[in-house]
Amino acid sequence: MKITVIGTGYVGLVSGVCYAEIGHEVVCVDKEPAKIDMLQDGEIPIYEPGLKKLIEGERLADRLSFTTDLPSSVRRSELIIIAVGTPPLPNGEANLSYIDGAAKEIAMAMDGYKMIAVKSTVPVGTNERLAGIIHSMTDKPFDSISLPEFLREGTAVHDTLHPDRIVIGAESEAAARRMVELHNPLTDQLMVTDIRSAEMIKYASNAFLATKISFINEIANICEKVGADVLRVAEGMGRDRRIGPSFLNAGIGYGGSCFPKDTKALIQIAGHVDYEFKLLRSVVEVNQDQRFSIIRKLEKCFDGELAGKTVAVWGLAFKPNTDDVRDTPALEIISHLLDAGARVRAYDPVATGNFRLLLGREGVSWHGKAMDAASGADALCLLTDWEEFAQVNLMQLQSIMKRPILIDGRNVFDEQDLLNTGFIYDSIGRPSLKQGTKQQMPVLQF
Repeated sequence: MKITVIGTGYVGLVSGVCYAEIGHEVVCVDKEPAKIDMLQDGEIPIYEPGLKKLIEGERLADRLSFTTDLPSSVRRSELIIIAVGTPPLPNGEANLSYIDGAAKEIAMAMDGYKMIAVKSTVPVGTNERLAGIIHSMTDKPFDSISLPEFLREGTAVHDTLHPDRIVIGAESEAAARRMVELHNPLTDQLMVTDIRSAEMIKYASNAFLATKISFINEIANICEKVGADVLRVAEGMGRDRRIGPSFLNAGIGYGGSCFPKDTKALIQIAGHVDYEFKLLRSVVEVNQDQRFSIIRKLEKCFDGELAGKTVAVWGLAFKPNTDDVRDTPALEIISHLLDAGARVRAYDPVATGNFRLLLGREGVSWHGKAMDAASGADALCLLTDWEEFAQVNLMQLQSIMKRPILIDGRNVFDEQDLLNTGFIYDSIGRPSLKQGTKQQMPVLQF
């Protein structure tokens, strides 16, 4: 099948490359000439493990190309996939201007029947509205399809080639059959439904996963007060098949391009139909507050005074194996430290450049090695669980710090790691691992 993918962000680029990998002829379109030039030169605009090698292979096989020429790409293809961004507006609603613009350009370029699939995350009813826009601009036949994505940054290639399921929303049986044929090589877990339900599945899935994260973080906060270990609690919960172990890792909350945006958008969607999504509002509130658990722990170590302290920060991306810093907890944490008068020394394996642009202020020294950032620091805050941090020699780390204070926001280290060290250590939901501070647990009476 000849496929055009509009948008070369995480979703569009990874999807296009993976469709080429299973044998289709794919052209990826983007309005930004610099991005297309980069891709044509063999570079990629995002950090995603395995993606660059895959692109190189598909280009050599002549199944993958990149262009800014949307009209010719539309005319050559049977399937047009819209994968442009739908960033949040100030009120939390999805900004649909990019997807509207793509639909209009597709309509003007159409020269015959097309299948038009939306992979972008969009509010319920968007596909129908886009179909109306296209119908108003062309008399050429087409079928609308909702094709939500469920990839995770850092494992996007694997998730696309080995998905848990493929959801296809379509009104046309013929178009649905073609989409099933297209995705059969990837999985037999194919679900065909109506378009509005497919749109809702994406939002509902992300909202539920965000809820699990906020829930386990609330449990972690209670564990700290009652003397339980959230790792053991999460393990016990996860062994229940009805619950499962995924997304039960306590920490400093979720970030990135999906969960923050999609939870707020779903709250707005509910509001538009006169329904208050109380549970999801609480999920968002819990997540926002959880980021500052790091600050509260740090302030406790310094009796509430951060001014003049040197704080090292390990991890700037919202999660490991990505350079994405959208809605990363590190932004608010570092901003608060700077506002409080602390000096910050920061390190991330791949996201430093993006984070510097996002932060846009002075007061941070940037380092190319984790140990360099930690050298001479009064405290170290670990905010992203990159694998390299788990391999650090804590005795060596302790020796280069001014004060051995380690606040582990991702529960990377365990009791064995801390043996024989002099760290004042705190983590999330594991009071038994606290070192260097007296912790008196309440006696519970029943």
